[in-house]
Amino acid sequence: MDYETFETKVAQRAGVPGERARALIRASLLTLGERLTRGEAHDLASQLPEPAKEWVVSPTPEAERFGLDEFVRRVAQRSGATPEEAEAGVRAVFSVLRLAVTTGEFRDAMSQLPKEFSELVKQP
Repeated sequence: MDYETFETKVAQRAGVPGERARALIRASLLTLGERLTRGEAHDLASQLPEPAKEWVVSPTPEAERFGLDEFVRRVAQRSGATPEEAEAGVRAVFSVLRLAVTTGEFRDAMSQLPKEFSELVKQP
């Protein structure tokens, strides 16, 4: 999937314009990169289009430990979104991410996150 398609799908699913979708994608992937080990972030990034692949790789090798509420808080702060908009954006990014990478890679990334993150991709 190319970046334009990724962004368009996130915008549609989150119900936001393209420029807001880009901010939410960037904030979500930067935050995801903080939550994943560097190796897993590199694996995930290898299947993403530019510029998304740059955003998911954190400069620190260790994954930070935090839950979904903190994830959404960080996305809201980084993107300038309300908590509600950030949650919708995170849900949209994860659902499109699931389509953009292989099933195995998506599972590998999700395995490093608390179970509450699986709720993000259960709803259509």
